[in-house]
Amino acid sequence: MRSEVLEGVRPVDTHATARHLSVRELAEREAVPVATVYAWRASNKGPRAMRIGKFLRYRLDDVLAWEETQLDPQKATA
Repeated sequence: MRSEVLEGVRPVDTHATARHLSVRELAEREAVPVATVYAWRASNKGPRAMRIGKFLRYRLDDVLAWEETQLDPQKATA
């Protein structure tokens, strides 16, 4: 049996960035009520989410990317 490299297939990421957050964990991370996380989802204002069975989960990578978009723009100094 020979070993082949599959193109376009991402290797499994065993780092912390592969972690999934629950709604409660995201709410705790952002210091907001759980209802706020659901409101963000309903209005498409929060990070991307996924359904795993009946559970809603957030990839930490998506949360980090969303947090970057929430930063105030830097003002240029003269």
